[in-house]
Amino acid sequence: MDPEEESFIRLSTPVEVEMTPEQVWQEIEHCKELCSALEQDCVELQRAKEAAEQRTRELWKEGEYLHKRLEQQMSLSRVHAASCQCSSCLSFRESICLAKEKRSRLRQEKQMLEERLEEVKRRGLTEDLATLLPSLPEKKMVFKGQVTDKEDVSTLMLKPQIRSPLLGGSALITFEKPEVAQGILELKEHVVELSHREELDKCRVRVRAEPVELLLPSALEISLSRSCRRILVSGLPSLGLSEEMLRDKLELFFSKTKNGGGEVESLEFLDDAGQVVLSFVQEGVAEQLIARGHIQFPIRKTKYELKISPYMSGDITSLQLQPSRCARTVRLSGIPDVLDEELMRDALEIHFQKSSRGGGEVDALSYVPEGRQAVAVFGEDVG
Repeated sequence: MDPEEESFIRLSTPVEVEMTPEQVWQEIEHCKELCSALEQDCVELQRAKEAAEQRTRELWKEGEYLHKRLEQQMSLSRVHAASCQCSSCLSFRESICLAKEKRSRLRQEKQMLEERLEEVKRRGLTEDLATLLPSLPEKKMVFKGQVTDKEDVSTLMLKPQIRSPLLGGSALITFEKPEVAQGILELKEHVVELSHREELDKCRVRVRAEPVELLLPSALEISLSRSCRRILVSGLPSLGLSEEMLRDKLELFFSKTKNGGGEVESLEFLDDAGQVVLSFVQEGVAEQLIARGHIQFPIRKTKYELKISPYMSGDITSLQLQPSRCARTVRLSGIPDVLDEELMRDALEIHFQKSSRGGGEVDALSYVPEGRQAVAVFGEDVG
């Protein structure tokens, strides 16, 4: 069944936003600048984080060493230094005071570094988001929806397309009004006249009306991981080249160190997406290319700009389903194979259009004769 003709998902009426090509281009350029700034901030945050951790380790070792040395000196000279007023003892007591002050300063500096490290870690959350955004493949899209508040930005809008088998000898009929479908279900059995000619007025079939119940996802969890040796290349031009020829050119280009690449382990084209996934033998090559963001790729004396993004892989870790009944769609079963497919479809639609039979305006109807099978797709509509 056509997705545009059936669905049980209730959505608010979309608001269509139109933008001029100049505004779209300015918005794209603005997003590119933001992405570049975020990537630069991520690099600087990582460097600051590593420097803070290194300084903390050094201060910790130095503090432990001074503590042990101070304890040893105090245990050896405690009795003598307490009563003696010679210059060496006075100097020793002074060195102890200086060591205590230095230890106190080191503790304060350590506390400040730990606080700074926590701040770097908190800002590191922004780094994860900044690396995830450019990993999404570029697609040309038209926005059709409603603008929401900032509190709703983390909401994932799931619009599934549910596929359900439709066995032979059955039909799916969708009415414009839910109350008509409910009335058809309450009657359960219906006698459908297959011909309105007088000599065939007794040719009738009895069909059963059943509700259409499907399983809808109610909760979904996806685990994402970033590959350290793979990149996603998008923006490949359509020049009429064969896939084999384009594969050779890409592998040769990205295997050269002067282009920032390395030995290519594998190359995989994504179906009808103008994108390719490259895997390198050595680690670090992918990160260098991702940091560049874009690269000039020459083909036939012309250079094309390709986008380099991290390769993200995801697995569904949790999926919860809940039953849902279509409000406007009814399944008709027990239909014998006594008429041509088109004639039977017309007979069913004529019967269920009549208000005298408890029917109403039919929005869509799909019929599968006995001995055949089909798949009904429930998509986006007001089903």
